[in-house]
Amino acid sequence: MATAAQWLEGARPRTLPAAIAPVAVGAGLAANAGSFILVRVLLALVVSVALQIGVNYANDYSDGIKGTDAARVGPVRLVGQGLAPAARVRGAAFASFAVAAVCGLALVLVTAQWWLLLVGVASIAAAWLYTGGPRPYGYAGLGEVFVFVFFGIVPVVGTAYVQTLTITAPDIIASVGVGLLACAILVTNNLRDIPGDSAVGKVTLAVRLGDRRTRHLYAVLVTASFVVPVALAALISPWVLLASTTAVLAIAPLRVVLGGAGGRALIPALKETGLLLLVYGLVLGLVLALA
Repeated sequence: MATAAQWLEGARPRTLPAAIAPVAVGAGLAANAGSFILVRVLLALVVSVALQIGVNYANDYSDGIKGTDAARVGPVRLVGQGLAPAARVRGAAFASFAVAAVCGLALVLVTAQWWLLLVGVASIAAAWLYTGGPRPYGYAGLGEVFVFVFFGIVPVVGTAYVQTLTITAPDIIASVGVGLLACAILVTNNLRDIPGDSAVGKVTLAVRLGDRRTRHLYAVLVTASFVVPVALAALISPWVLLASTTAVLAIAPLRVVLGGAGGRALIPALKETGLLLLVYGLVLGLVLALA
């Protein structure tokens, strides 16, 4: 039976920067527009974090019952390692999705924007179908596309929208930077798992591209994310360029990935990319609010 610590590790708290950063940026965009509403930001944060935890448990469950987690490098696998019954891990995923749904419904009610229900349904479906269902898109090399949309565009634009009730060009542009770095986290993870995924027929984008090109993709994603503050500075204020200073945090993971590290040696790059996304999101959100 899994311990509380193992359940916590199974939730993969190190992935939470991908949930926090977009909300911070969305909050900064709303503040820049003079429409910051703390309660709605907090609700959006709970939605984002709950979805992230839900997708982590859902991946643990789906990969575990498929047998693709039998020999995987990285965090604990509750189902794959036989630490918890598959049904309980699935229940944890559904409970997380339920929390996200309740808070999302609250945002729908306070904004009276009923079309947001469709966004919520799509977000939960995307979280489950990444590795779940008969044809998981994560096994077909489409994971990065959905991460870009649902951990970049949707949470950044959505957080700003539930406060301002408008969608602007800066909202879209800012979401691109967050989405690129969120994709970089997944690329690092899948680069580490190429050998194991190839062996069990999990055809991620990293498996399709191969080791060398996946490393180049990582570098492109990280580098391109820092074009976003430049574009936002041109539209809003030169002060937004201060967000570019977070590029210093990209040096270490780029060295690891481009240096050819593999397996467990890539875990530091995974952690550092998560830290980069978190700091990037917090700083960009702050300078947008202050600009």
